[in-house]
Amino acid sequence: MDNKELVGRQAAYLVEDHTVVGLGTGSTAWYFIDELGKRVQEEGLTLKAVSSSIKSIDQAKALGIEVLPIDQVDAVDFTIDGVDEFTDDFDGIKGGGGALLEEKIVATYSKRIIWVAEERKHVDHLGAFPLAVEVIKNGHQHLFKHFEDKGYQPTMRKTENGDLFHTDNDNYIIDLHLEEIKDPKALADELIHLVGVVEHGLFLGMTEDVLLAQDGEVYFVSGREFPKQG
Repeated sequence: MDNKELVGRQAAYLVEDHTVVGLGTGSTAWYFIDELGKRVQEEGLTLKAVSSSIKSIDQAKALGIEVLPIDQVDAVDFTIDGVDEFTDDFDGIKGGGGALLEEKIVATYSKRIIWVAEERKHVDHLGAFPLAVEVIKNGHQHLFKHFEDKGYQPTMRKTENGDLFHTDNDNYIIDLHLEEIKDPKALADELIHLVGVVEHGLFLGMTEDVLLAQDGEVYFVSGREFPKQG
């Protein structure tokens, strides 16, 4: 079992009975959902879930996990999701799987967020991983040109077949290849105020908890004590 699978599956044992859980999207989150489904089936764990993508919804339902629209729950007790990069300040980049808008919606209404990742995702500064910007189709070429003029080295997200990638909300994604983001807060503010930008992949100040795996071991990088299980 590699570190990605190890940390994803271990995270499933943080879930307690009778909670509302936010399900992330991506390869690490897939292992989390798979192990959570095993707990539901084998232990009779009772929970409700909200999800950040159609793919995660389909996976969870197939495993017997009840999934509700986020507007049908008062709040999410905690969300477990992957992260593409994060710093010591618990600022992160997400969106490699293309679900950044829904991931941020679920995160916003979560009481607590736990990122699960391999140690290599822990970085000194953000930017080596491309920053996803979700944009509406109309006018996206003008936004692309704007990003080129700013020196952000944009590329249009494409599928394996070479077609333009469509998010679950039928938008496009422009990836910015920034190498180093010196002021994430300023960039986040700049991007979200551009007409046509729906959301960006900077997740700032949203969590204090990261469950990490390295060399076959799992440990917390956390600013808070975690409740004891069982």
